[in-house]
Amino acid sequence: MLTAAQLEDLKAIDTPTICNAIERFKVRNDVTGFTGKAIRCLYPQFGVTLGYALTVTVDSTTPDVKRDNQVWMEWVRAMAAAPKPVFLVFQDVGLNPEKSAHMGEMMASLAKRLGAIGLLTDGGVRDILEVERLGFQYFAAGVVASHGNPRLLQVNLPVTVDGLRIEPGDLLHGDLNGVTKIPTEIADKTAGMALKIRQEEADLLAYINGPDFSVEGFIQRKFSH
Repeated sequence: MLTAAQLEDLKAIDTPTICNAIERFKVRNDVTGFTGKAIRCLYPQFGVTLGYALTVTVDSTTPDVKRDNQVWMEWVRAMAAAPKPVFLVFQDVGLNPEKSAHMGEMMASLAKRLGAIGLLTDGGVRDILEVERLGFQYFAAGVVASHGNPRLLQVNLPVTVDGLRIEPGDLLHGDLNGVTKIPTEIADKTAGMALKIRQEEADLLAYINGPDFSVEGFIQRKFSH
């Protein structure tokens, strides 16, 4: 668990720069640890979403299967007990994820009341205008009008969303560019590294746009380290 100040430092940085900072620590392969083009940020105006993963497997497209209210209650209790802020993660395991919808105004309102700030899912969502007014972020595959036959299947287990493996409690950072997982072992150092990278990039951009720019000068500054 990071301190409130450490979380605020991470929230002040865009997700691509966070990804660049993580690469510097060499704690994971550079081609893993983030979502791809199948997931869209539906409210880019909200800025950075940062929180601890609470994971659920879901299905809303299998017909004629009874819902298990016990799992639903387990999810509600898990949100109340989870580290804050909560970043919900729903992996769709249904028959037809393209027509799934796992959250709307009612569930988002409850989730926000219990400390959640957003949802990451490879399925769909709905009630776009209502949830926007809540200030609750959606990272999703798309929007679907009907909730179908919505079921929560399992809570707090490892899931995979758009190739990103997420375990309960993982620290997730997302903005209009997508979502990445910040490895636990470097979470307290990531913001500092990101600020260092920002300064390096600012210096290089100043050179690119300045009066003394040259191709050889750029190559020297970019590749001499």
